[in-house]
Amino acid sequence: IQRGVNEDHIVDLARFCRENGHILRLIEYMDVGTMNGWRMDQVVPAKEMVERLNAVFPLKQVARNYNSETALRFEYADGQGEVGLIASVTKPFCGACSRMRLSPQGSIYTCLFATEGVDLKTPLRNGASNDDLEAIVRGTWQKRDDAYSDKRTASTADRQKVEMYFIGG
Repeated sequence: IQRGVNEDHIVDLARFCRENGHILRLIEYMDVGTMNGWRMDQVVPAKEMVERLNAVFPLKQVARNYNSETALRFEYADGQGEVGLIASVTKPFCGACSRMRLSPQGSIYTCLFATEGVDLKTPLRNGASNDDLEAIVRGTWQKRDDAYSDKRTASTADRQKVEMYFIGG
């Protein structure tokens, strides 16, 4: 949700989802990639989204299904469904992240905000065994030090990052 663009649609989206049996997920506007011109003042914090929703549809927070679940989940107090908010800017979850992405080009990425990936395609094409590939994946995960959202500053927000459409979201 981006301030000045679509924050006024939050309640209408929730209403539509409630009426049609859908679970709504809202995400804070993120600085993924470098093409969206992201600025912190454009972020609508999850807390504000919850306040807007709660004013119309009273909410109660529910426990996470698993430790690395990204959404802060809420049930509507009247039992008419659920909404989740992904607060990757204001409440980063890097420490609990368990996600790795494989790009169509054959590289693995340990963070949506990565500047580069680790090539799996070349070893695969050169006859690497399953054990070899597993060692690359495990080694990449064990050596990961990316916690971009936890460490975000004005200077890191401007660094080159891989676009989300390239590695999946």
